Amino acid sequence: MLAPGATIGILGGGQLARMLALAGARLGLKAHVFSPVADDPAFDVCAARTQADFNDEAALAEFAEAVDVVTYEFENVPARTAHVLEAHRPVRPNPRALALTQDRLIEKQFVQSLGIATADFVAVDNAGALARAVAQLGRNSILKTRRLGYDGKGQTQLRDGGDLAVAFRTLGGAPCILESVVPFEKEVSVVAARGGLHGEFRAYDVSENLHEQHILAMTIAPAEIADETATQAIDIARRLAEAADYVGVIAVEMFVVRDGDRETLVVNEIAPRVHNSGHWTLDGALTSQFEQHMRAVAGWPLGVARRHGRRVEMRNLIGDDVNTWPELAREDGACLHLYGKKETRAGRKMGHVTRVFND
Repeated sequence: MLAPGATIGILGGGQLARMLALAGARLGLKAHVFSPVADDPAFDVCAARTQADFNDEAALAEFAEAVDVVTYEFENVPARTAHVLEAHRPVRPNPRALALTQDRLIEKQFVQSLGIATADFVAVDNAGALARAVAQLGRNSILKTRRLGYDGKGQTQLRDGGDLAVAFRTLGGAPCILESVVPFEKEVSVVAARGGLHGEFRAYDVSENLHEQHILAMTIAPAEIADETATQAIDIARRLAEAADYVGVIAVEMFVVRDGDRETLVVNEIAPRVHNSGHWTLDGALTSQFEQHMRAVAGWPLGVARRHGRRVEMRNLIGDDVNTWPELAREDGACLHLYGKKETRAGRKMGHVTRVFND
C-alpha cells in the first residue's frame, strides 16, 4: 500500500489524466504525467511532468525511476511502452489487460471465452475477406478497425448496394473486424473497480448512455432496466476483471436487448481505464471513479460507490457547447467541469456538467 506522498505515474495527459491527478491530490498522492503533447490539460494540475514520445525508452526509464507505480488514462499506449515500464515499476492495470482491449478481435474472443455474449463477428484482413464475412453475417453489419477506434472513428456501417472494396479502403486497409448489428433497446455501462491487494470489487450503479453523432452526449444513473439485468451486468464486469487479473477502474459497455418481457445483455466494448460514462460519479457518488482508480493502483482499500440522490445526469460539453459555461456557472445544482483545453473543435470533449436530482 503506497503511503500519502507517493507518486503515481500516468501515461497520457488528457482530461482523464487531469481528473485522476486532481483526485489523487485530494488523498495526498502525487501525479507525474507522461505525454508527448505539450499543451495537454493534465499538465496544468500534476506535480511533475515528462513531455516525450511513448517510444522514447530513455525518457520512459527516467520516468519510471521518478514514480512508485504506473497507470494510464487511455488504452492506446504502445504495448512496448507498458513492457518497458513494467521492468522498473508495477503497471496497473497490467499490460495483458491493456493488450486485450487494444484489439477488438482479441477483446471479443476474450469475452466469448468466458461464455459472455457479444455481437457475432468475423476477422477481416482484406477486401476479399470482407466479402466472405458479409456472406456469413449479412449486410446489416459494421466494419471496424481492430485498433485505434473511439467516438465513432475507425468504423463504417455497410449499406445495401455499397462497394465492399471501397468500404475497406475507407478504413485505410487496416486489419478489421466485421460485427453484426445488435438490435438493442438501449446502451448501458458498468463502471467498476478491482483492488490490487485482495481482489476487492466495487461497482457503481449501471448507467444508461445516450449518443449523438457516435459521441457520448449524456449518461443517466441509474439505468432504467430490471434489477435482475443490473445484477447480471455487474456480474459480467466482475468476471471480466477477475479473468484479466485487473487492478483499477474498468468500464464495460453493453447493449440491452429486449425479447418480449425479458432483457438480455450483449457486451460491446471494454475500456481498461476511467471512462466518460463514469464522469457522473464526480458529483453523484460518495467516491468518484477517479479517486477509486487512484486508490486501486495505490493498493488502498476501495471507497464506497454509493450514488447520491435519486438520479444523476451527466452531459458532455462537446465543441461549441462549452461556450454555455456562463449560464451553467449560474445554474443552481449544475456541477461544471471544464478541461482546460486550449482549442475548441467540433466533436471535441471540452467539459461536462453533472446534475443530481433528489425528487
